[in-house]
Amino acid sequence: MSGKRKRVVLTIKDKLDIIKKLEDGGSSKQLAVIYGIGETTVRDIRKNKEKIITYASSSDSTSLLAKRKSMKPSMYEELDRAMLEWFNQQRAKGNPVSGPICAKRAEFFFYALGMDGDFNPSAGWLTRFKQRHSIREINIRNERLNGDETAVEDFCNNFQDFIERENLQPEQIYNADETGLFWKCLPSRTSVIKGKCTVSGHKLIEERVTVMCCANATGLHKLKLCVVGKAKKPRSFNSTDTSNLPVSYFSQKGAWMDLSIFRQWFDKIFVPQVREHLRSKGLQEKAVLLLDNSPTHPNENVLRSDDGQIFAKYLPPNVASLIQPLDQGVIATMKRNYRARLLQNNLEEGNDLKSFWKKLTLLDALYEVAMAWNLVKPVTISRAWKKILPAVEEKEGLDFEEEDISLATVATILQHTKGLENVTTENIEKWLEVDSTEPGYEVLTDSEIIRRAQGQTDESSENEEEEIELIPEKHINHAAALQWTENLLDYLEQQGDMILPDKLVIRKLRATIRNKQKMTNSSQ
Repeated sequence: MSGKRKRVVLTIKDKLDIIKKLEDGGSSKQLAVIYGIGETTVRDIRKNKEKIITYASSSDSTSLLAKRKSMKPSMYEELDRAMLEWFNQQRAKGNPVSGPICAKRAEFFFYALGMDGDFNPSAGWLTRFKQRHSIREINIRNERLNGDETAVEDFCNNFQDFIERENLQPEQIYNADETGLFWKCLPSRTSVIKGKCTVSGHKLIEERVTVMCCANATGLHKLKLCVVGKAKKPRSFNSTDTSNLPVSYFSQKGAWMDLSIFRQWFDKIFVPQVREHLRSKGLQEKAVLLLDNSPTHPNENVLRSDDGQIFAKYLPPNVASLIQPLDQGVIATMKRNYRARLLQNNLEEGNDLKSFWKKLTLLDALYEVAMAWNLVKPVTISRAWKKILPAVEEKEGLDFEEEDISLATVATILQHTKGLENVTTENIEKWLEVDSTEPGYEVLTDSEIIRRAQGQTDESSENEEEEIELIPEKHINHAAALQWTENLLDYLEQQGDMILPDKLVIRKLRATIRNKQKMTNSSQ
């Protein structure tokens, strides 16, 4: 008769490790043996996966997660949810959060939530709140955190020690940052209104997505842009496989980055692409990803590869606004490239802006923003790291290049754009920066925090149908596509100035369509 198995109580970190191993194909039986627990316990962990990940993602300390063994709820669960949402937003903005400020907000939310009884936001309550959510500390100073130059110096010195200790090269140090993009916003002769733009008197509907850029400190490895839109498959995608898009596309009902999407991106996109890049450079497959304190960024313990060699590190809230590399002109350059290309495309097609706007789809925008990111020069990115890594200079592959697209270049394009010849420099600048302060995460008002804490959702967004774009659905068969390629080849043959590669591309496309046609015919 076998002895009774010793009772094992897993930490939150242990449960996260088991979830990751299950996702990678590990069996419940094997994991039960490894961790000395029953298979039923493993299955329960699988069942509560999202709850565990959400709890860990919102925690502030990796070390506390390694000790904490339960997700004990508060007596006032709604109040806890509201306070955590509020706290995360304040931290992301770099606002000071002292004990008295927390107590005052807790009292406000308690009564705003309509909770029964008396509530005393004592020091004991605050301590328990911090413990429940693994919050390391709450600042007791009252000065504003944004723009702390002394803290910048302290962080940079500590970071230098960190990379020396970890033996990391600039090629292995990354930064990712999200921003909102109004992808269908065009300039006006008179003004640019945030969220809405006017073109020659015609109002444009706000079209917004979240775009996340990620690159290393040399600027030589730029990952595909991560884009979050509202619809799972917008109409303009039609038969396009999302895996073939020039960006990594995700959907969320408000087109916001969230904890789940960020974790998927880290595990399925960031880690594999970084490994591949470092292998190609003959470097150890080890890297760090610097992040700000956005509420959509999970805890460091969640953002870690299986072997622990690729991991996240957070910038302190009081320095992120000053030194986060991608915020030092890199994202602004990408957006400027995007908008200048839209104007140039309109000019080349000879359309008036109203027609161009009507035809512009999200699919078009994704290709254009991907190209705009590709056009951001490595030297632009490497220079943005100079506050954190002053030793990173223009090295091999980072020669001095001509500046990125300028305001004067945009103005020149506009001078040739019908209806916008007289747009002022001031309005061009407003247009280029219309979404410069747009965060990649949803900023909630007090009322919205209260509704979310009570489990209420925005009915309009919950019941919102898939994004509808005014594009007529049509099916094009193989024969029609083949005829178009034949016509295009005939046209190229007639043009004496056409170069050979153009013809070769179309011929390759023709061969592909013919093969598809044969396969279809043989299956009928």
